[in-house]
Amino acid sequence: MDFFIFISEQWLLVSLLLVLVYAFAMLERSRGGKPLTPAQVVAELNAERAILLDVRDAKEYAGGHIHGALHIPHSKVANQLHELNKHREKTIILACKMGQSAAATGKLLTKQGYTVRRLGGGMMEWGNQGMPVVTKASGKGKEA
Repeated sequence: MDFFIFISEQWLLVSLLLVLVYAFAMLERSRGGKPLTPAQVVAELNAERAILLDVRDAKEYAGGHIHGALHIPHSKVANQLHELNKHREKTIILACKMGQSAAATGKLLTKQGYTVRRLGGGMMEWGNQGMPVVTKASGKGKEA
């Protein structure tokens, strides 16, 4: 009950706190790379302005990935940055399972001077949009 009394008496401070928390969350989200829709990702890849980096583990990658994606698991990106040097002039679009864990990789790459974006919603959204994937076993595209 005292909590609600405090909020009613200090509504200005509580409002300011909420605005600051929201601003901090948006800042942290943008540091990991602006999210792109699957259609925007396709447009960037087709225009050859970007490359796609899949940061999921090997089993998830083998289960279905976007054609042409580079695969470096999230846990190994820091040690394999040299593999991305030849793509420094392009935007790196990160793909993970649900679009959240790519943010940490995005922060690392941004600190290294790369331009980074994320596949919003990750491979789950890609599949929900009916976009094609390649399985490691078949090497051919299939609908998700």
